[in-house]
Amino acid sequence: MAAPNENVLVVRRSLFDELGSFQGLNFEPRRYLDAILTRGRNHFLPRAVAETDPTHKQIIPYVILACGERVLHYVRGKKAGEQRLVAKGSIGIGGHMNDEDESLFAWDEQAYRAGVEREVNEEIAIQTPFEDRIVALLNDDRTEVGRVHLGIVHEFRLREPKVEKREAMITSLGFLTKSELLAQRESLETWSQICVDHLERLLSSASKRSRESPSKP
Repeated sequence: MAAPNENVLVVRRSLFDELGSFQGLNFEPRRYLDAILTRGRNHFLPRAVAETDPTHKQIIPYVILACGERVLHYVRGKKAGEQRLVAKGSIGIGGHMNDEDESLFAWDEQAYRAGVEREVNEEIAIQTPFEDRIVALLNDDRTEVGRVHLGIVHEFRLREPKVEKREAMITSLGFLTKSELLAQRESLETWSQICVDHLERLLSSASKRSRESPSKP
């Protein structure tokens, strides 16, 4: 849930356009990450400002948790920080990067990854070893929410389907197959619809990202 006066990590929309804006998923994340996760290329804005400012993109990790051929799915409850997504199904865990951790004095990739770990651990408890791969970037300028956000899509490849929720905003937590997700596609938030439509490519891309380091809970 958003804290009062929360400051969130953003990049200028002009930088995104300079790097090559796109609609949907881009499977060349390193081309963008080397720029947007470099000191001096990102900064913080008050969230209340950033949510209505299309000249900036808020950086959002969007973590897909997969085990075998199933993916973690949940429904955003009434206590969700983003009220525009309440009651929507999702396959993405994560949230805004903020400056609450004073040890993160500069937002390079190391700081970003520490922020991702913090965000995921706030929402869920992963009780099995896993590997973390950044597999794509996600942009959707067709919606009010999407115009001010830029997603960094991770795949957490879990050894076992052992995940428990930590936040009240997460309901109906469970692992579903792609066919089960497609059956309820219309109830998913837009970003999850985009990911489900390309799920096989997202999950297969993870195995090719050897440059990314494995992580464990």
